[in-house]
Amino acid sequence: MKIAVFRPDDERLEDAVSLLESLDADPVPDPMLAVHPAGKKPQLADFVVLTSKTGVELAYEAGWNPGDATVCAIGEGTAASLREHDYEVDVVPDKFSSRGLVAVLADRVDGKRVEVARSNHGSDVLLDGLEDAGAEVHETVLYELVRPKGSGESTELAAEGDLDAALFTSSLTVEHFLEAAEERGIRDETLNNLEDVTVGAIGGPTHDTARDHGIRVDVVPQTASFDRLAREAVEQITETTDRAEI
Repeated sequence: MKIAVFRPDDERLEDAVSLLESLDADPVPDPMLAVHPAGKKPQLADFVVLTSKTGVELAYEAGWNPGDATVCAIGEGTAASLREHDYEVDVVPDKFSSRGLVAVLADRVDGKRVEVARSNHGSDVLLDGLEDAGAEVHETVLYELVRPKGSGESTELAAEGDLDAALFTSSLTVEHFLEAAEERGIRDETLNNLEDVTVGAIGGPTHDTARDHGIRVDVVPQTASFDRLAREAVEQITETTDRAEI
């Protein structure tokens, strides 16, 4: 089974490929994101929010010291990276999303300064929700996310009906995937053939973006991790294949 994976071209892509191979899948690594550091670090605040492993690594490299701030992470992956870099983690919402974090902090941030450190493609849901809760919110863009040149092999496979699954790991991977198809003049064919492909989305926001672009999503794991996304997608493909052979 050919499964397209869109992780950035670093250890995350290598790990994703290794995982899929261990599940007897044929991975199609097609990086849809590249990181361009902005050379900044989070500012001092009462609360500091990190939203990704990449953001944590860049903040650490920039010499960030949270001081007495309450450090918040969206997701266990971000929290684990913070701990690996010897930062204390004070808040991780049960729901790994901007809305989940806003719900946890809403009663704590009135009149407080909240620093949000993330990519240039962060959702306004987090900023607006914190401001509505009475916080003074500042955003620092730690890095820009762009589509790598030459990406899009998976769109050609999809257009040719030669792809079994596509695993989207952020809203931006969905958008960049469709941009790559558009550049190749195969957007319609790609979208049409995705109807016969198992499509996975790592969480609610990614699912919503795919749906808004006319892509049906089959797999959204309860835990927002690539491991769960990959395993559940492979399980679904296997079950569908087994039913077809009966």
